[in-house]
Amino acid sequence: MLKLSYQTNLIEVGIDEAGRGCLAGPVFAAAVILPNSFISKELNDSKKLHPNKRTELRKIIELEALDFSVAYCTHDEIDRWNIFKATMVAMHRCLDKLKMKPEFIVVDGNKFFEYRNIPYKTIVKGDETYMNIAAASILAKTYRDEYMKQLHVEFPMYGWNENKGYPTEYHVKAIEKYGYSPYHRRTFQLKGLQLKIF
Repeated sequence: MLKLSYQTNLIEVGIDEAGRGCLAGPVFAAAVILPNSFISKELNDSKKLHPNKRTELRKIIELEALDFSVAYCTHDEIDRWNIFKATMVAMHRCLDKLKMKPEFIVVDGNKFFEYRNIPYKTIVKGDETYMNIAAASILAKTYRDEYMKQLHVEFPMYGWNENKGYPTEYHVKAIEKYGYSPYHRRTFQLKGLQLKIF
């Protein structure tokens, strides 16, 4: 079972993102503050969970969290800034939306832009270590997947209901056949790309 949080003396919020490596659509981020009494043996990095389990856990997280929020940066913002800055902005937008004021921030990964002088800790594989980060990963992933399924209705030829905008072989072949949609990230290059199915 994962640890609840990095520390227990302050109000701690876990943050994670979804969609950084996609060719289309926004990058999502989520922030979650869990109560000290929260227990879950199933909570884990969203990528390691079956979609049905992610949906099930999302309901529990949203019901039991002291506070949570989800935000994103659009594909246009990603192209305007770059994916790293867009991810940081999405994370800050999450924090802006929280009703509770966190006293400590834990972020999955190794980089973060300081937010309102609140102390923070970046943790590589934090979503495999702490429940609050894992919970954020689940919300970011499920909200983004739903968003991409909505875009799929408009552009079904790319298979976003399945690949969610990641560079699967099917998605890349669809781009070669139909060209870019209005939702594709124009600054993401396909040349030399190692295809990976998610």
